Amino acid sequence: MRITIVGILAMSAAACGDSQTPEAQVRATIAAIEAGAEARDVGDVMEHVSEQFRDGYGRDGKELSQYVRGYFIANQSIHLLSRIESIEFPTPDEARAKVTVGMVGREAAAANAWNLAADVYHFDVTFMREDGQWKVTHAKWRDGR
Repeated sequence: MRITIVGILAMSAAACGDSQTPEAQVRATIAAIEAGAEARDVGDVMEHVSEQFRDGYGRDGKELSQYVRGYFIANQSIHLLSRIESIEFPTPDEARAKVTVGMVGREAAAANAWNLAADVYHFDVTFMREDGQWKVTHAKWRDGR
């Protein structure tokens, strides 16, 4: 379950440049979340999550942060491969992205072994523009198998 939450976050940059289109800003946000997750930096990941966040199970941002922290502790190495399937804008300040994320993690207990955990998930993520930045406000996922 922790890997899925990291995947959600593997998807949200202080992506706000007046010269960028909203789609480019959302794509930059997704890339920033991925970079933060691969760097195993909870702060860098959570920077892109709204205080209004709720996942498909009703968990809030505080619970999400705890899951991310636990995943980073359990996995000493994280590699993500994200593919943005689509981005839609129902309103100028709301974006909905469908993202497929491949996640490979090496458990801390197996740091010197070849024991890797690999999974693919499909995410539906809602972003809202807050103070000029795109933040994740909702996410749900399903197993990619």
